[in-house]
Amino acid sequence: MAGTAGPKRQDTRKYFENLDGAGKCIAVLTSGGDAQGMNAAVRAVVRMGIYVGAKVYFIHEGYQGMVDGGDNIIEATWESVSSMLQVGGTVIGSARCKEFRTHEGRLKAALNLVKHSITNLCVIGGDGSLTGANLFREEWSGLLNELVEQGLVSEEEVRSNSELHIVGMVGSIDNDFCGTDMTIGTDSALHRIIEVVDAIMTTAQSHQRTFVLEVMGRHCGYLAMVSALACGADWVFIPEMPPEDDWEDVMCQKLSENRAERKRLNIIIVAEGAIDCHNKPITCDYIKDLVVRRLGFDTRVTILGHVQRGGTPSAFDRILASRMGVEAVLALLEASDSDNTPACVVSLVGNQAVRLPLMECVQMTQEVQKAMDEKKFEDAVRLRGRYFTQVSVYVDKLVIYVTTDFHPQSSFNVAVLNVGAPAAGMNGAVRSAVRVGITEGHKMFAVNDGFEGFYKGQIKEIKWGDVGGWTGQGGSLLGTKRTLPGAHLDKIAEQMRIYNINALLVIGGFEAYVGLLELSTARDKYNEFCVPMVMVPATVSNNIPGSDLSIGSDTALNAITDTCDRIKQSASGTKRRVFIIETMGGYCGYLATVGGLAAGADTVYIYEEPFDIRDLQANVEHLTQKMKTSIQRGLVLRNENCNENFNTDFIYQLYSEEGQGVFDCRKNILGHMQQGGAPSPFDRNFGTKVAAKAIQWVTKTLKESFKGGRVFTNSPDTACLLGMRRRAMVFQPVSQLRDETDFVHRIPKEQWWLKLRPLMKILAKYKTSYDVSDSGQLEHVTQIRPRETKTSADI
Repeated sequence: MAGTAGPKRQDTRKYFENLDGAGKCIAVLTSGGDAQGMNAAVRAVVRMGIYVGAKVYFIHEGYQGMVDGGDNIIEATWESVSSMLQVGGTVIGSARCKEFRTHEGRLKAALNLVKHSITNLCVIGGDGSLTGANLFREEWSGLLNELVEQGLVSEEEVRSNSELHIVGMVGSIDNDFCGTDMTIGTDSALHRIIEVVDAIMTTAQSHQRTFVLEVMGRHCGYLAMVSALACGADWVFIPEMPPEDDWEDVMCQKLSENRAERKRLNIIIVAEGAIDCHNKPITCDYIKDLVVRRLGFDTRVTILGHVQRGGTPSAFDRILASRMGVEAVLALLEASDSDNTPACVVSLVGNQAVRLPLMECVQMTQEVQKAMDEKKFEDAVRLRGRYFTQVSVYVDKLVIYVTTDFHPQSSFNVAVLNVGAPAAGMNGAVRSAVRVGITEGHKMFAVNDGFEGFYKGQIKEIKWGDVGGWTGQGGSLLGTKRTLPGAHLDKIAEQMRIYNINALLVIGGFEAYVGLLELSTARDKYNEFCVPMVMVPATVSNNIPGSDLSIGSDTALNAITDTCDRIKQSASGTKRRVFIIETMGGYCGYLATVGGLAAGADTVYIYEEPFDIRDLQANVEHLTQKMKTSIQRGLVLRNENCNENFNTDFIYQLYSEEGQGVFDCRKNILGHMQQGGAPSPFDRNFGTKVAAKAIQWVTKTLKESFKGGRVFTNSPDTACLLGMRRRAMVFQPVSQLRDETDFVHRIPKEQWWLKLRPLMKILAKYKTSYDVSDSGQLEHVTQIRPRETKTSADI
């Protein structure tokens, strides 16, 4: 594969080449309920294990297969995990095993592992599966002694298998495991839910119906909570936040008010484990009967059931599972027989993979249920972690307990506009900003067509009901253009004077960032710009400095991944075919790289990693060797501006010529389909939370800068960009980000995702260096949450 991932910093980086897997045996199993993305995790474990020289084994049917042994434990090959990435469920099977819960069952399992010299176990499952693995590890020495006494293993076998190392990955669609922001399968389950809700909303609107939808979540309300935010539901019920005694009256009043404002449908989301404050279950049928009896609305119930577990894994789950799988193998390689390394679980915190002690996470997860049993519901929400807590706050503001008849009033006017190219999720961000702004007491104004509409005076007040149903809409309903404000500062200042705009929220891409820079620079000349200004990144290219992620990029990734899946499937009959696919992104290779990781690409060409004709020739040779195996297809992604000479046609013609007699080629330019479509659940949720956080910052800054009867502030920290940096959401002055920006190519000078490129190459069987500087630190659950500061705020 072309080039390297940037200059090596010998003093600070650590590379995994020092970790040798030769002579080690790793086994991977999936246990408990299945979850989309488990196969991506299995694939990553197998390929990373083989890459470092270890033997890797599948254990089919979970712990049952470990107990039964025989053909359930088989050695994996590189080719055996091909075509797994896009398959839902788990292809190696999962089963709930009563026998493993007994000492005799674990003794059989130990014997089967020893016979295969397996001393490294990667378990993908929920808290029950991981607890079982930890118990197995703690008993390991005793189990080996019993096997010796029974004459089933030799003393030599005991010595060579004296320690069992365990690493867990959480596969659970409920996202009910403490210590990680997201579990494998959660995002895909949200995709299934949102697909159903979007479909139901069209029929509900036609007939003015109320729909009550039950989603999974017997003990955890995450799916219900996030899907309610993502679809703009009218009400949501979850186990951790039971409603007050008068909830029936309050809910019916809200539904009635919504209909009075000519809203033609109502959506109520119910987690299957929903309860009231007396621990009494709240069922869909009870809610339906209540609405029919009190309001007379035509009401239907839909129970989604196991649809949520099925289907293709989302791009997010494939990337998450691939990162976790590689991290799990690294953790096993670094575990030492002498230091009694505790069993760990690989988790996601913010945008970073971390390792946490397995039992700390399990114990905190069990504490949640204990708190709920004791009716300490606030403690239960807090114990779920910062991610769950923050989402619950926005649900409180945007779904539950919000009525349209009363809001505190302030004297502040806040304007919202979209700038740059459209990105899926922009509308959800605008909706969130408007409604949170209204609950904060502000008068909200919408600016149509970006800065161009601003200087032309296309400004109007926007109210609560005006943004109803916006979360599921793609594109930009406000209208957006790439026009920069620099040439129109006089007219924009005049419009801010006319409408008495006291604060500005800009949602958009690189033009929004440059525009905010221009406005903040002009503060010396125009007092009108001496107001709080904040930008929220929204662009499919994900090329904004100061933020690891942008609204819209996840939807684009899913479009790329879905298309690549179909293209790969089309080669299943023809064989020996290579596809060259061009992605968007300008000069930023994020979509190509991360899309390639999610789709299982063989090669990805990007601007940030220069390549020449020798690299292209090496890639062709790599595909030629691949065609000699049982995997007779290839996938090559090319960022649209990766090289002005080696364009898509050139690469297609080169591969066609050099591959003659070995493979044939096809090309596909994805184009603007990456920018369109309904926003993904992640983009809806991310946009909602980030915009709400931005408005809360605006409120706080307005209060601090209101003096002498007017708002005035010109300090750099009041013209900010709100972005995700590793583990936290951070407000950063745009003036400080100037030095981090390559303005010629419209990209940040340093980009976190470049660290994923070696991982992608390894999984495609290329020899490369992989920087593991961020790996290897076993943290503790209580230490992974950064405290919120003046400049840093968690999602």
